[in-house]
Amino acid sequence: MMSESVKKHRAEKSLKGLSVLVADSDHSTLESFMESFVSLGAEVYTTNRLSRVQELFGEKEFDYFIISKQDEIDVYPIIFEFKKRLPDGRVILLEDGTHTDELLEDIEEIIPLLHDIYIKPVDTMKVALNISSSYIKKQDSTSLAVVEPYVEQLKPYVLFRSQAMKRIMMSLPRIASSDQTVLITGETGTGKELAARAIHFLSPRAEGNFVAVNCGAIPDTLIEGELFGHEKGAFTGALKTHKGKFELANGGTLFLDEIGDMPVSLQVKLLRVLEEGEIYRIGGERPIKVNVRIIAATRRDLHKSVQEGLFRDDLYYRLNVLKIHLPPLRERIEDIPLLAIHFFHRALSELGIKPPYPELSNGSIDMLERLPWRGNVRELRNLMTRVATFFAPHTRAVLPVDIIPHLDEASINELSQGLDKARKMGIFIPIGTSMEKVEEIVIRETLKYTGGNKSQAARILKIGLRTLRRKVKKYNI
Repeated sequence: MMSESVKKHRAEKSLKGLSVLVADSDHSTLESFMESFVSLGAEVYTTNRLSRVQELFGEKEFDYFIISKQDEIDVYPIIFEFKKRLPDGRVILLEDGTHTDELLEDIEEIIPLLHDIYIKPVDTMKVALNISSSYIKKQDSTSLAVVEPYVEQLKPYVLFRSQAMKRIMMSLPRIASSDQTVLITGETGTGKELAARAIHFLSPRAEGNFVAVNCGAIPDTLIEGELFGHEKGAFTGALKTHKGKFELANGGTLFLDEIGDMPVSLQVKLLRVLEEGEIYRIGGERPIKVNVRIIAATRRDLHKSVQEGLFRDDLYYRLNVLKIHLPPLRERIEDIPLLAIHFFHRALSELGIKPPYPELSNGSIDMLERLPWRGNVRELRNLMTRVATFFAPHTRAVLPVDIIPHLDEASINELSQGLDKARKMGIFIPIGTSMEKVEEIVIRETLKYTGGNKSQAARILKIGLRTLRRKVKKYNI
């Protein structure tokens, strides 16, 4: 379908009246852009010949010019020409993900001319929807606005939009109203302490202290005194009585982070406190009554630790009365834009910069959503703080080129492997399989890899989207 000729289609939907030119050497990419934009009503022109682009500038005024950067051809003069003819036109550059480490230096001279950058492989429908959102001005996709009362109430502690987090956070008021122990599980950086603070804030104990202790950060020889305190003269150097965290949290909440790292010998004493509501300071002979709610958190699988003899089963069951599991950031992608913008704006504010603040471009958000986030929300927060520190003087939107220099090597590799990942994956096909069956297997497995995204699958298979759909129907995939 995508020959060297220019294709033009119309439809009657949300992008009606918008004119888009797409230039890319890949036929399946052009076909995917065509289908996505036409489905929203845009007038779309596509070409795989850059020499044809400048001819089109004289024939039509385009609202958007989407062009793919190519190694063999210098696309910058074409972009300069477009902006010269149409200063209000917007340019979106499609950048090969295999060269992200060189991207900033490579395109520095044209950054002021760009509206956005997307790192390949590109979800063309997402690009179209992003443009549609700003074009019809129905909503600001990067807005921090929230409408649910309980979301507004939790906003100082937890920011979210995803359904996964919404289900969890809707349970917090009921959990907070109870005085039972709570066990919060989740990977490092998912916000376990923030969730614990939210529970305390919503509970009848809100007027009391919230005291946090990281059980994994205190040496085994010191943690007992840290929790229970000590009497004057209890040991060499104990020059005065010291109150422990339990006493400091009396009437409030004690948050025991990384409870799975607590020594087994101390677990027995913690269990006694939970059962009897009293503690003994080191060197003390009289029990001290404490009224404390315990919220524990761990990155470990405590059930597995119990089986391995590293955690007491009776303490595990005593802690695991009310349980919350916080999913990793990669499983709640919808929260990434909200959190990224929040952390970016907060960092700018801390730098003394006054609003209005720059926003993140849709291409930047798309890139952030594709990163692995092994450090979860904490990693995202640190990244956006670094970006804000070096971006502060600018007034334009934050582009991917502003973020990539602050990514770690693992994240850059993740982006760089985007185009090559499918090629590295293998499909086992037994000798003797018919060619027709081979085709069916390859299409089925490619769709499984793309999560059912036919446009992406067509690009990987280097066939047209219509061809892929016909074969999907043929093989009943």
